[in-house]
Amino acid sequence: MSHLKSLTLAAVPAVVTDPAQRRRLRLISRLEEQRQLLSTPSLTRTVRRVVRATDGSKSVVEKPVPVRSWWRLDDRGRTVFFLRSGTRLIELDKGRAGVVAESREALPTIIDTLIAAVRAGELDAQLGLAVQKPEATAARRAK
Repeated sequence: MSHLKSLTLAAVPAVVTDPAQRRRLRLISRLEEQRQLLSTPSLTRTVRRVVRATDGSKSVVEKPVPVRSWWRLDDRGRTVFFLRSGTRLIELDKGRAGVVAESREALPTIIDTLIAAVRAGELDAQLGLAVQKPEATAARRAK
């Protein structure tokens, strides 16, 4: 018992499961992947998938998935960077989902600015809208 008396004991804090915080962290990690993709065009991310064998047993398999770029060139040759949540584009302003960069070299600065905005919670409303199911799909499933 003398060993335990030498330790300082405390209550275990509860785990915070805030959905907005989880969405922020996920988007930040994806933005950091985009920053890495600028220097490494063949960047891959490892995902875990459950695979069913021929005998019916399930096993978890890790497989590499290529990281897709979140930027494109527009008609004038400028680079347009956009955000995604899953497969959906995140609109930063009404009808505008892209951030214009004059060149690809300006993308790291834009990515850093977006990471700071996500950390500050400035995109929480847009992230919340991106994860909502369309009303038509929800109505169809309710039937």
